[in-house]
Amino acid sequence: MRNNLKRFMMALAVMIVAVVAFYVGTAVTSSRAQAQQVNWPVTTPQPVNFTGAVLDSEKVYSQIYTQVSPSVVSINVVANASGSNAQGQQGGQIEGTGTGFVIDTNGDIVTNNHVVDGATRIEVNFFDGSIYRGQIVGVDADSDLAVVKVDRPADQLHPVTLGDSDQLFIGEDVVAIGSPFNQPWTMTTGIVSALDRTIDSLGQFRIGSVIQTDAAINPGNSGGPLVDLKGEVVGVNSQILSQSRSNSGIGFAIPSNLVKRVSAALIQKGHVDYSYLGIQGTDVNLYYIDALGLPNNARGVVVSAVESGGPAAQAGLHDASNPKTVDGVDVPTSADIITAVNGTPVTSMDSLISYLANQTKPGDTVNMTVVRDGSQELTLPVTLSPRPAGS
Repeated sequence: MRNNLKRFMMALAVMIVAVVAFYVGTAVTSSRAQAQQVNWPVTTPQPVNFTGAVLDSEKVYSQIYTQVSPSVVSINVVANASGSNAQGQQGGQIEGTGTGFVIDTNGDIVTNNHVVDGATRIEVNFFDGSIYRGQIVGVDADSDLAVVKVDRPADQLHPVTLGDSDQLFIGEDVVAIGSPFNQPWTMTTGIVSALDRTIDSLGQFRIGSVIQTDAAINPGNSGGPLVDLKGEVVGVNSQILSQSRSNSGIGFAIPSNLVKRVSAALIQKGHVDYSYLGIQGTDVNLYYIDALGLPNNARGVVVSAVESGGPAAQAGLHDASNPKTVDGVDVPTSADIITAVNGTPVTSMDSLISYLANQTKPGDTVNMTVVRDGSQELTLPVTLSPRPAGS
């Protein structure tokens, strides 16, 4: 009898312990759920402290990520399918993603025009998990840049430092931070592969002084920062050269010096005024070297046509004329070749576009060095006008 009572008491004790353990476990689980509801989690894990053997180069990249990521935003957009981010779709609305970064404590954010083109709703996601509605301040098709504004307290905004893109050099290490394939705050690394490229804009004019990089850039990176190892933003990641719409080692970023000019103009007046020369031209090539008797190292822009009444025409630049056949191709033997603007060498149409976009504004008078018919060097003052409406 005593043994049976003893066994019963032991069994009862085990049951009590089990019941207590069950409710304690339930209480812990319930408290954790409440904590998650109250304390919103950070959407991206923070970098860990450096422990163990870590290379100095690894520390640099981690420090850049820690410094810049709070300034980077992930952008979700609902847009009309007729916008430039519609990828050929017609009618209705589409959803898209991109990246941007904070440039001041007023809530202004730079991104690509094609990210927000046609947007009916813009959702801006911050590194700390906060989400705000974005409003377009201004867009510029000719640079593929836009400024979006959020209503967030100034002490919660972390503006980037915009660097000097003119100081970049080929081979310099750079970092891209963005949301490739909707994976926000992804960092990729690479180098400056080339400088002074040109890429298509959303308008009729091309974008000059563009940075080429092999840092992995994919759909969703658009509008995000290209950063040097000082942690300064030197470009806005915008396009890739790929047959598959995924990274193939050739990406392009709009230079920060153009970003400074465009973003300031968009914030101040909602649009950007660019200088207009009023010519059609092409680079010096072997045909022109042969036809005009130029030296083999000749560089510049051959003026093929001058717009009647435009700035170039008023300054006295001429249409190319008197063609002759060179290897089956008609090449003018009388032509104006622009070789410099204000003493800065012009080596190609790309460099002329870059100079006018970055260094001039409508109303400026610039001195153009022109070689006429391959032998006569002239200096022609040209007063630049604004680009025509709709151009």
